Amino acid sequence: MSASVFDSEASIGQRRVVIRRNGGDLEMVELPWGLQPREPGGRAFTVVRAEERTFPDHRCVVPASEFRHRSRGKHYAFSLADGDWFYFAGIWRPATREWPEAYAILTIEANADVAPFHDRQMAVIRREQRMAWLDRTKREHELLRPLPVGTFKARRTSAERRQAELAF
Repeated sequence: MSASVFDSEASIGQRRVVIRRNGGDLEMVELPWGLQPREPGGRAFTVVRAEERTFPDHRCVVPASEFRHRSRGKHYAFSLADGDWFYFAGIWRPATREWPEAYAILTIEANADVAPFHDRQMAVIRREQRMAWLDRTKREHELLRPLPVGTFKARRTSAERRQAELAF
């Protein structure tokens, strides 16, 4: 399996591989990003605030090698300082008559490495924690929390380079 760059500005509906439990089996499926809006005609939501919430079912993880974020008009990329790849904690929803099966990523308070650029970040699950999230062997507050300072390295990316990467 390979992990790829996750752009937080990706369009709703962009498809990505997610890993989940479904009927007791572990499976990798490709789902669109964005859950059904609460009101008819509303905007789909791609992230869900995790604080003080529980997620008893429909958990998933989204593999990534880095995440990209825009802050004050500049583009930044964040990857693990040790070079490893990781997962985002997410949830998925079954298809309805009006909406396809889809996923969203959980967000938490930004860790000290991301905080200078944004006050929130997508919840990162280290590879060794993925089964604890999927199998619910640890409570949410144990996994969905900012990682220690020095976990991420940040670099500025150019808009031109980003556009060329998105063109592929």
